[in-house]
Amino acid sequence: MLRFKSSSRHLVLVLLVTLLMVGGTQARPSGISGDVAVADTDVAKTGCTCHSGDQITPDDSVTLLVSGLPYLYEGDVAYELKIQIIGGPDIGGDHSGGFSMRTSAGNLAGAAGYEEMVQNGDDASSLTHTADGSNTADRAWMIIWTAPAADSGDISFWLAGNSVDGDGSPLGDAWNRLSFALSEGQDNGQTRTVFAGNGDVSAPEGEAGHLDLHDMGAPFRAHWLGLLGFGAVVAVILFCGFFLRYGFSRHYEGRSNLVRLRMKHLRRGDQL
Repeated sequence: MLRFKSSSRHLVLVLLVTLLMVGGTQARPSGISGDVAVADTDVAKTGCTCHSGDQITPDDSVTLLVSGLPYLYEGDVAYELKIQIIGGPDIGGDHSGGFSMRTSAGNLAGAAGYEEMVQNGDDASSLTHTADGSNTADRAWMIIWTAPAADSGDISFWLAGNSVDGDGSPLGDAWNRLSFALSEGQDNGQTRTVFAGNGDVSAPEGEAGHLDLHDMGAPFRAHWLGLLGFGAVVAVILFCGFFLRYGFSRHYEGRSNLVRLRMKHLRRGDQL
């Protein structure tokens, strides 16, 4: 009887694992496959729990962002966007992260130099990473979104991103998802960034552990103007010091007769 119960439990466990592997989404280094997850939704909309271990909800410690977005898009215009994942486990192993993106209209593709890092298969409205794109040093990908024809109205975007440690195990990995919309209108050339997460990101470090002035927001000209201002303050202090030292000193031969007379009166007490 005990053997029968044990065998039944093992059988149920195997069936559950099989269902999880066949149904639902499968996150892989070569890209996220099995797009349809639940009720005709896909990975980009629902997120991917395959790399989350016990974490089955989005993790706001992972900041998922898209930069280069226009405030308003124009029809048939190609926009270069940057997808980046910041936070999560430290980068290591053979893989660092991945993403799945979908748009309600328009085409998605890799930007120049990133064609081998992203793929859309037969569906131009979706995009995911490739095996080469799963091991980027900065967990970032450059993509191109080509807007649909004019008078298409508002366009929706969905994005899910995994931050992984590359050890082959889902434990310790984390993910987040982002959704936003673009409205149609006259593009003024200005861009913006949208993100999901708590925004707790660190400033980029320069080479050899030093922070570059340009990363701190100090242009080269402003840096030198600051140095000149500091030098001017030092020069004024030195001038005041010499003036006080020699302008009122009793032993300075070049002082004026008025000062000489004043010093004489102070010694004699004639001011009384």
